[in-house]
Amino acid sequence: MEKDFIDLFELQSRLKKGVECLFPTRLWVKAEISAIKARQGAHCYMELSQSGSSGLVAKANAIIWNSRYRFIAPYFESVTGTPLQEGMTILVEVQVSFSELYGMSLIVNDIDPEYSLGQKELERRLAIERLQKEGLMGLQKLLEFKRLPYYLAVISAEDAAGYRDFCRHLHENPYGFRFDTELFPALMQGTGCPDSVISALDSIMESGKDYDAVLLLRGGGAKLDLACFDDYALASVIAQYPLPVLTAIGHDQDFHVCDMVAYEYLKTPTALADYMVDIYEREDQRLASFETRIKLAAANRLYREESMLESFAARVKNGFAMKITAMESALNVLQARIEASDPRRILERGYALATDADGIVIKGVEGRKAGDRVSVIFADGALDCTVDTVTTDVGNRQ
Repeated sequence: MEKDFIDLFELQSRLKKGVECLFPTRLWVKAEISAIKARQGAHCYMELSQSGSSGLVAKANAIIWNSRYRFIAPYFESVTGTPLQEGMTILVEVQVSFSELYGMSLIVNDIDPEYSLGQKELERRLAIERLQKEGLMGLQKLLEFKRLPYYLAVISAEDAAGYRDFCRHLHENPYGFRFDTELFPALMQGTGCPDSVISALDSIMESGKDYDAVLLLRGGGAKLDLACFDDYALASVIAQYPLPVLTAIGHDQDFHVCDMVAYEYLKTPTALADYMVDIYEREDQRLASFETRIKLAAANRLYREESMLESFAARVKNGFAMKITAMESALNVLQARIEASDPRRILERGYALATDADGIVIKGVEGRKAGDRVSVIFADGALDCTVDTVTTDVGNRQ
């Protein structure tokens, strides 16, 4: 028996007619860019996909003709701050096309950049809510941060300008403070960023070194480039990390989920370097304050000791002066008494002093007899006499 059949072209033609009848107009499709290839002045070829809990569930080829691509690509980048790239979830306006030779493809007419931004913002909000519900937001703040952190593990892209700026500000600080830093390279953008940073965090713990803190650095960039730092899995690991994690991601207007769960966050890598230097500067000022206080205390103590010595010296001096004055007074009294006891003073008052022939003072008549030679001394001279009579009872003397 002959079998009914159609050739491949007929099959493809019927499919083409059926597909194009089923989707006669353009429609908006949500998908992820799993591959993209574009050259300046040429068409852009993309592979769009969708994943589910079990993995990849759908895939289709898409084309942006050059006539549209040269308008779509710059506009998308101007709004989102980043070019079309793998890993992005986009909302595209497509025309379903079927070719007998190449099969089905999606002809892209437009891409909505606001959707990509909104999708990332939704993911960010959900990550924050989940972290709050799990009580992970404040865990890093409970860690002890060393007063003078010296051993620093740095996570950044090795060739990143932000990392170079950080190193220059930190190691060439005007005070000459020294730090020991070690780089753990990681991707700093794209879908592979969260897993790469988590791997770097694991490497830090596996190194066996006692780091004081972990510094996560990334210079400025487009919102979608930095959206990887809103990833729940990465933020969860940082929140539960046993070392203080300090982040410096993006510019002043950026604030990411990883910043929220970190021990501390700074706006830029250079600001983080200045933060570390400021810690040492404040400690230096504190020590200088102690030195000043010690000098003042020593000066005050020395002043008090000198004052006490001066007071003691004055008291000793006064004591000696009073002692000398008292001794001088005693000498004057003694001198007066001596002078008052001087026989010459007595003689001057009309008294006389008698001595025997040997010059010995005669105190009475006892032992004296007539014929003895005596001298009677007066204030103005002396008389040499001979004893004629000795009378013992002066009252009966004739």
